[in-house]
Amino acid sequence: MNQNLQKLFSIAQKKEKFGIGLMSGTSLDGLDIALCRFKGSGLQTQFSLLKFITIPYQEDFKKEIRQVFARKEVSLEKVCLLNVYIGDFHGQLVLQALSEWKLNAKDIDFIASHGQTIYHAPQRLHQQAGYLNATLQIGDGDHLAVKTGILTISDFRQKHLAAGGEGAPLALYVDVLLGSKAGENRILLNIGGIANLTYLPADGDYAHIICTDIGPGNTLIDAACQKYFNKPFDEDSKIALAGSVSESLLNALLDHPFFTEQPPKTTGPELFNLTYLESARQRSNTSHISYEDVICTLSAFTAKSIVDFIAANIKAQDIKLFASGGGAKNIYILNYLKEALPHVIIAGTGELGIDPDAKEAILFALLGNEALCGEPIKIGNNPAVLMGKFSFPA
Repeated sequence: MNQNLQKLFSIAQKKEKFGIGLMSGTSLDGLDIALCRFKGSGLQTQFSLLKFITIPYQEDFKKEIRQVFARKEVSLEKVCLLNVYIGDFHGQLVLQALSEWKLNAKDIDFIASHGQTIYHAPQRLHQQAGYLNATLQIGDGDHLAVKTGILTISDFRQKHLAAGGEGAPLALYVDVLLGSKAGENRILLNIGGIANLTYLPADGDYAHIICTDIGPGNTLIDAACQKYFNKPFDEDSKIALAGSVSESLLNALLDHPFFTEQPPKTTGPELFNLTYLESARQRSNTSHISYEDVICTLSAFTAKSIVDFIAANIKAQDIKLFASGGGAKNIYILNYLKEALPHVIIAGTGELGIDPDAKEAILFALLGNEALCGEPIKIGNNPAVLMGKFSFPA
């Protein structure tokens, strides 16, 4: 048998595995690196987060990514170059993390890498006849594997697409396997660049689970902060709290078919971007309002879209909501949710033993573990598939 296949078979049979999950999100703030220990798989998964770090991206790297990020027309050469560069660069960052943790590559069984999304194109967005749902993440897995010397699993979203899904949100799997509790209605809400949630009903019936994107999370707030205040994000909601909500602008922002489409559904910065904001300002005659009011209204937009979705789709009264992602630290959004959802107890995913900052990196480590030793699980309308492509270090 091929030596790589022998090693893969050996890792898959191990009772305990050590995997690194990598997540680089649409906010482009840095690479999340989570070292996890797994025993078992599927509903019998036992999980521990051993180490976690976010290594920030430098501004020049962010500028490179933005040249191809969420744009319909880009340089094909730049995409080609970045695919290799990001794979190699993420490998460097993994080695940096291992050095800081005083660990060796031989201590790690696998890396599970999300890559960097540069375009998300569900049919509802591209509307091109004859073409299926599509998404593209770059950061080649072979380069990561060779750079680190560690078996790498990557490009998870393509199998989800091939089986009839939209490639997102994949949070469903970590939410169900690590976040369910019999007898409790739970919502696991992730407010990253895009907001998504998983509803886990108390009865445990997989047919009643909802997992879907909801709308913009931080992506519009961050983009407006960068444009109007030269700040990467609204720290401690200082800008939003200094402004007021423009109801006219808020209504215009909410006036899009996406919000009335039935779940599951996905979206991205390809839709919710500064062009979307400017169109809403023109339609609502709010081009004159202060930038503080714009940030405040965008924060309300994110929060209200979450509230409206829960009200329309989740009828349970006793609900516990566990929040994660950068938006879970947004004071304005959290206060809005608490006021608008008095029947919902709101906490962070830390109460579930899931570091809110590390959740998405944990997700891909978990998907890597499933790819190695799991079995497809049918959850609601989601495809029952194992995801990820294997890259060997030699």
